[in-house]
Order: sequence, then structure tokens, then C-alpha cells
Amino acid sequence: MNDTEVNDQPQAVRAGEELDANRLTAYLKAANPELDGPLTLAQFPHGFSNLTYLVKVGEHEIILRRPPFGIEIKSAHDMEREFRVLSGLIKVYPKVPRPLLYCNDLSVMNAPFYLMERVKGVVLRSQAPEELNLTPETMRRLSEAFINNFADIHRLDYTEAGLVNLGKPQGYIQRQISGWTQRYFKAKTDEIPEVEQVAAWLAEHLPPEVGPTMIHNDYKYDNVILDPENIANVLAVLDWEMATIGDPLMDLGTSLAYWIEAGDTAELQSTRFGLTTLPGNLTRAEVVQRYSQRSGLDVSNITFYYAYGLFKLAVVSQQLYLRYKLGHTTEERFARIIHSVGALCREALRVIHKEEL
Repeated sequence: MNDTEVNDQPQAVRAGEELDANRLTAYLKAANPELDGPLTLAQFPHGFSNLTYLVKVGEHEIILRRPPFGIEIKSAHDMEREFRVLSGLIKVYPKVPRPLLYCNDLSVMNAPFYLMERVKGVVLRSQAPEELNLTPETMRRLSEAFINNFADIHRLDYTEAGLVNLGKPQGYIQRQISGWTQRYFKAKTDEIPEVEQVAAWLAEHLPPEVGPTMIHNDYKYDNVILDPENIANVLAVLDWEMATIGDPLMDLGTSLAYWIEAGDTAELQSTRFGLTTLPGNLTRAEVVQRYSQRSGLDVSNITFYYAYGLFKLAVVSQQLYLRYKLGHTTEERFARIIHSVGALCREALRVIHKEEL
């Protein structure tokens, strides 16, 4: 199989998101005089948060991450924090790209950024690559390996990684519910009563805390790089920008919210990011069961965590839509995302009332 047929490929840089190649070239060659050759830039077009570019200098390939244009640089887009997470994780977990360099010199591109190695492999987006034979047997093995790896992340020694101060685990659940509720009202544009109903239910049904672990906070198919020779082998986990020390079942809830099934309503299907609907994938109930077996954690209160994950994704969708409304992006996919807000919260209300995944 041709390597370029299945590897995640960048595209031309989007209008309005260009980087100054001359300033970047000067910076990189000052940091590493051995770099030789012309610099070219391409952009990975997926994702809604931090921007990701492929930088090629001669034969060298490097990944550059920077915050989106037109926003204030806050914790969600903290390049130094993301670089620090990768620098710590690489000590205890081989499945992250190796961080190379962090830059806070705003004269280079008017924003902090960092560089990391490129891990080549398959990234499964919303459409299956035609070159891959994703049979039910393949998807079964992949989904099982994906969940096993998720539970393994929650068992990492974050103290050995030097990340013990990354988060504040005590009171994590309550802070998440109140924090995401506040973010919703700050970004609110439309009247969607289901959002406020879910927020109120979550605030009234806070479960006891589970012992803190390293959590990713955005673990889904398109945030892992897979081995093209063995699609069930996870080579690397990407996008650690929201990683922290917190409750692992809250992390599980977020991932469940991404896990759309083939039998879900058309409205919920419209929020799908990954290939979880393909035959062979674990169901949400099977995901929870496998995670529990691998982690040893009690998942009897999974209704709360799944509803939380749906609510969180709804708020993120609302924030992205606000960016579009304010003119900070003109991408059409941001215009449509307002429809996800209600769809996700209606699913949350369904699971709250029926208590089934």
C-alpha cells in the first residue's frame, strides 16, 4: 500500500491563516543551523481549535501548532501548557509526538507556538479512506484497542511525568459543571431550552469523586494516529491541549458523547465526527463495559457522565458558533454547528429520563 494513500495529508494553507514563511525560516535556522533548504508550509484542515501545520525545510518535516487567529489567547489555547504536557508525557508514555521547541517570541508569528515531530500514520476522519478495508472485524479490533489505550492513559504515572501540578483534582466535577454552564451563557446566541435543562440536572446530580488520573479530555478516533499496516495499533495520541489531572469518568463521558451509533436518530447522527457508526464498532454500552474491565472502575453512574459529555460538546459547539457570528471565522462548517447544540442536549435529556446509553 502506498504510504501517501492512507497517511493523514495536509492541504494548502487556508486564506487568513497564513504564516510568515520568511520570519519562520529565520527563527528555525537560528534554533537549528543544520536545517538546510527552502521552507514550505501546508495545513491540516481538520479540527476546530488550535491550528496545525506541516513545516518542511529541505528533507525535514515538523509539525507546528498555534492558536486560532482572531481570539484572545486563553488557557484553552495555551501553547506553553500543551508543550509542557507533551514534554512530561513522553517520559512515561511512548504514544505521543516528541515535542521539539516552544516559542513565545511574538515577533515570529504574533502568537506563541510549538513544534513537534511528525508521526506518520492513518487518522480516521468522518469519511473512511477508500484505500482501507475497514471490515466489521477490523473495526471491532480497532474499537477494542482504542478503549484499552484510553484506560491505559488513565493509569499513567503523572507524578513521574512531572505533571502533578497540571490540574486541581479536588472538586473537579463540580467545577466542570459550573464552568461549562458559565461558558454557555457567555456564548449564548439562541434560545435552546434543552441546554439549560441539562445544566440544571447535572448540577443537582453530582456524583462522588473518583481518584484523580491523567485525563485527555478530547479522546476520539480523529485524535489518534494508527498504524497503516495494523489499523488496530495506536501509534500516537494527539491534541493534548485540554489534558489535566481530574476524574477519569468525566473523560469517559466526553468520549462517549463522540461515540455515535448507527441506530441513533438522524439529528444525533448529524453531530458525528468519527467512524463509530461503521459495522463492528463496540456499542456505547460495550465501550463502557470494556473500559470498566480494563480500568477496574465502577461505571454504575454512567448516565451522569454521558450526559455531561453531551452537554460539554454542546457548549463547545455554541462557542464555535459564536466565533462565526462575531466574524472571527468564515468557514461554513462553523455556521452549521449551532444545530448540534440542541441535538446533543436532546440526547442528554433522553439518557437522563431513560437511563440507558
